[in-house]
Amino acid sequence: MAFHPCLIIPIYNNRDTIREVVESLAYLELRCIIVDDGSDVETQQVLQGLAGELDWVQLVRRGCNGGKGAAMAEGFRAALEQGFTHAVQVDADGQHDARDVPRFLEQAQRDPGALILGRPVFGADAPLVRRVGRFATHFSVWLETLSTDIKDALYGFRCYPLEAVSRLYRQVEVGHGMVFDTEIAVRLYWQGVPMINVDTRVDYFPGGMSHFDYVRDNLRLVRVHTILILGMLVRFPRLAFRAWA
Repeated sequence: MAFHPCLIIPIYNNRDTIREVVESLAYLELRCIIVDDGSDVETQQVLQGLAGELDWVQLVRRGCNGGKGAAMAEGFRAALEQGFTHAVQVDADGQHDARDVPRFLEQAQRDPGALILGRPVFGADAPLVRRVGRFATHFSVWLETLSTDIKDALYGFRCYPLEAVSRLYRQVEVGHGMVFDTEIAVRLYWQGVPMINVDTRVDYFPGGMSHFDYVRDNLRLVRVHTILILGMLVRFPRLAFRAWA
């Protein structure tokens, strides 16, 4: 099968950054599917303008806000319907370095069945609470997979093999909210999908918008990790064999 990648950008109210993000990706000459997850009127107007100006941008609208995972599910569906084989997920807040997309694509073309994961390289501007807080998730994911193959399960800059994603969605419903990035990586690993990590710089901006709610989303993460750890126990013999083979 020919390698046919696209871009997916889930967005919720990032009207101040989305144009710059899209323009930074123009050099790739790839179809860009923007999934509006129930944004406000101002953001809708910005997105409508982008889709009208740029013929390589496709706008998909959800009627209400369902969370990042719900938006990505819509993006995957649109990409599969159009015959794409891979999708690079880029966030709408401008933290992902568009110059690194070719590195993700090169790895995906070299190993088409792998999930290409961004491994964030934090600069001095990164909030300490973000860097420290990630370790609990990393440890949980390593326990759930009996492996350290997933270096960072929280970072949303990655390239998905759409055949494997489609197979996963036929088997299970992946979390719709901010738990999406972690859960889908673990479940794809359980499927036997290889993990390839690519170092990439993270940019933080003063006053940047984050949709992560430290109480609500951390509680959701605890719930998901509990489910995934139980799932690991069911799969323990197979995961252990893979880890030690």
